[in-house]
Amino acid sequence: MKKRLLPMAACAAACLAPLTAFAHPHIFAEARMEIIEGADGNVQEVRNIWRFDEMFSASVVLDYDKNSDAKLDKEELAEIGNTVHESLAEYSYYTFIAVNGKNIDFNKPDVIHVDYKDGQILMFFSVKPKSPLPVKGKLSFGAWDPTMYTAIDFAKDTDIVVKGPHLAACKHKVVRPDPDEIIAQNQSSLTDAFFNDPTGTDMTKLFATRLELQC
Repeated sequence: MKKRLLPMAACAAACLAPLTAFAHPHIFAEARMEIIEGADGNVQEVRNIWRFDEMFSASVVLDYDKNSDAKLDKEELAEIGNTVHESLAEYSYYTFIAVNGKNIDFNKPDVIHVDYKDGQILMFFSVKPKSPLPVKGKLSFGAWDPTMYTAIDFAKDTDIVVKGPHLAACKHKVVRPDPDEIIAQNQSSLTDAFFNDPTGTDMTKLFATRLELQC
């Protein structure tokens, strides 16, 4: 678990039942995303906050509580952050930015901060586009696990927010797809996509809650 943490066992579970894996995640996180405009009018960074379910959080404590005090001290929290920083790189840190339907590359987060409060693991980090990202066209921002082993949920539309005058001037729409409808409409495509790439596929973005901006 220390090697993988969030992506752990995703392939093993999915290989047994591809479509079930699409529909039934095993880790749950409540999320908040902030899209920040810089002084130059471009998108400067995307900030993520995740709060994980108590069952997953308890399993993390068991793995990382080296001194067995049922807590996570500063060093233990830092180790979790370092592990996640390494293991989520191949999954784009569950963060996706697109302009006119094309994914935008961004730099790795400098650090993933981890906290443990009220029996739940919290993670905080931000990513910055590799190239200037003007606030124009159709912009899309979302967070999801391409393997669908982890469900990242924005409980309220206001959990995905923009900060900056140009971003605020865009038309905003939070898209919340119906998973049952997506599976019914794309079952064959989803099955083919899974077997071609069981670690994750762009098809999974069909399920993701995301903010779409028309600027």
